[in-house]
Amino acid sequence: MRISLLQMTSSDVPEDNLDTLRQMLQQAKSEGAELALTPEVTNCVSMDRAHQQAVLHPEATDPTLAGTAALARDLDIWVLLGSLALKSAPPETRFANRSLLIAPDGQITARYDKLHMFDVQVTQTETFRESEGFASGDHAVIARAAGAVLGLTICYDLRFAYLHRALAQAGAQILTVPAAFSIGTGPAHWQPLLQARAIETGCFVLAPAQCGTHSARSGRPRQTHGHSLVISPWGEVLLDAGTDPGVYTLDIDLNEVAKARHKVPALTHDRRFTGPTA
Repeated sequence: MRISLLQMTSSDVPEDNLDTLRQMLQQAKSEGAELALTPEVTNCVSMDRAHQQAVLHPEATDPTLAGTAALARDLDIWVLLGSLALKSAPPETRFANRSLLIAPDGQITARYDKLHMFDVQVTQTETFRESEGFASGDHAVIARAAGAVLGLTICYDLRFAYLHRALAQAGAQILTVPAAFSIGTGPAHWQPLLQARAIETGCFVLAPAQCGTHSARSGRPRQTHGHSLVISPWGEVLLDAGTDPGVYTLDIDLNEVAKARHKVPALTHDRRFTGPTA
């Protein structure tokens, strides 16, 4: 299976990001990819809620989604929009952080809304309160694409091992972890957590990421860690994209999933237990 990870430095201008995305998808197709994956908030990286309210759209009218669906159809390629920031249906006033899987016919075949909100104070100057602007999802999702079963997650979900285990036990061979990972936590946690999720589940982990300093017309610019990664079911780093935007393409062998799980069948070794008690 040939896949492309798109590492991006999205701005807070959705139209500009869509132009970049089109070019990257065309390159992914030219490199033979069957499935291309984009990072979290592909359409708009912004720290300004008022600006988001002005430029974001509901799913039904979102230009990035429409443009990507049309291009997936023209290129005959599967695309996982790692996530889009979208306006939610009323009465919810917060946005949705939504991953969308698009088939080569341009149809949306799966949707996943990020479950876990990034509400943390990383440093004295780097604080995130994602739940103030985004509503969390409540449903785990697996989907088929290009002959594989994907388990969909987004960024901060990475820290919750039980979600990835549930996806693998439901049939996922690949875990997708699109991200806009913090520069405060990325150097210490990003790669080890991705490797842990791969080893625990015997899945490939595909993690397309935002990188660099994101230009902002409104509010303060954000910085993200980059290092889009592909991890094997045995925990090996097969690709590290570093810190530059670009299209990173490689082949993965889904037979490695069964091999890893045969060697360490931990997904079948669950035990019920009592406690702990304080």
